[in-house]
Amino acid sequence: MQTILGSGGAIGITLAKELKNYTNQIRLVSRNPKKVNETDELCPIDLNDLSQIDKAVAGSEVVYVVVGFEYKLSVWQKVWPEFMKAVIDACKTHNAKLVFFDNVYMYPKSAMPHMTEASPIQACSKKGEVRQQLHEMIMNEVEKKTLTALIARSADFYGPDNKNSALNMMVVDNLMKGKKAQAFGNMHKIHTYTYTPDAAKATALLGNTTDAYNQVWHVPTTKEKLTNLQWIQLIANELNVDAKIQTVPVWLIKILGLFIPIMKEFPEMIYQYEQDYVFDSTKFEKRFGIVSTAPKDGIRILIENLKTQNASR
Repeated sequence: MQTILGSGGAIGITLAKELKNYTNQIRLVSRNPKKVNETDELCPIDLNDLSQIDKAVAGSEVVYVVVGFEYKLSVWQKVWPEFMKAVIDACKTHNAKLVFFDNVYMYPKSAMPHMTEASPIQACSKKGEVRQQLHEMIMNEVEKKTLTALIARSADFYGPDNKNSALNMMVVDNLMKGKKAQAFGNMHKIHTYTYTPDAAKATALLGNTTDAYNQVWHVPTTKEKLTNLQWIQLIANELNVDAKIQTVPVWLIKILGLFIPIMKEFPEMIYQYEQDYVFDSTKFEKRFGIVSTAPKDGIRILIENLKTQNASR
C-alpha cells in the first residue's frame, strides 16, 4: 500500500496517476478524497485531526506527504510541526517509508542564485523557519536510523489544476480575464519554475527507488534561465494577448492584504523575486536520466487545460 496524505491537490492528483505505474494499492487521504484510479482506496479524514493520522498510515509501505495547509504563517507554525511529528511517529510504528514533498523556503538568500541539495539550511523568513523545522525533524530521525525517508524538493511551481501557484494566479488567470499580469520584485531577475506533472512523476519515482532514500532530491526543473518578464511574455504569447504588466511593490501588497487575506503572507517572501532564483536539479537528472518539460510546452498545456475547463462550465 502506498498512501498519499493530501491527495486532492495539484501534486496529489497527478502523483496518484503516476503511482499506478508501480502499484495497484494506493490510498488517497484527504477530507473528501476522489478516486483517480479505479483501484484507489479512499480514506476521508481531516488531516488537522492528529488522532486520525495513525489510521491513515497503518498498513502503508510508503507514505507521501503532499498536503498543503492554509498559506498563513500562524497556521503553519501551529499545524505543521505537530502534523509532521504525528506522521513520523505513525511511519515508525508501522515501518513505513516517508516521502515529504517540500519547497525551498529553508534556504538562505545567499543560496537563491543557485540552489542545490548541498545549499545550507538557514531560513531567512518566518515561514522558512517552519520548513527548516520540518526538514530537521525528518533528517534527525534518518540520522538516528529510526526512519527511512526522503525529501523531494521543488521550486515555485506552475501547472494544470494548480490554484495556489503565484504564476498561475497573478499572470495566467489575470491575462485570461483581460487584466494586467501582476509581478513582484524585479521582473528582470531569473526565476526557474517547476512544472507540477514533472514534480509528481519524480516524486513517485523517488518513492519507489530504494537507494533514493535518506537524502534530499531536487525534482526536475527547467534549466532555461528565464526572467519573470520572459515568463509573462511566454504566457501572453500563448494566449495571443499583449503582455500588459502591473508591478506590485511591497507597500501595495500590504494594502491588498486588507482585502485579499492571502496577500498578507507575501511580503516576507518577496526576496525570492528580487534576485536570481535558480533551482538546480542536476542530481536527479544524472541519476535518472529525466529532464524537465520545456517552459513553452508546460505553459501551452496549462493554458489548454484552463481553456477546456472554462469551455465545460
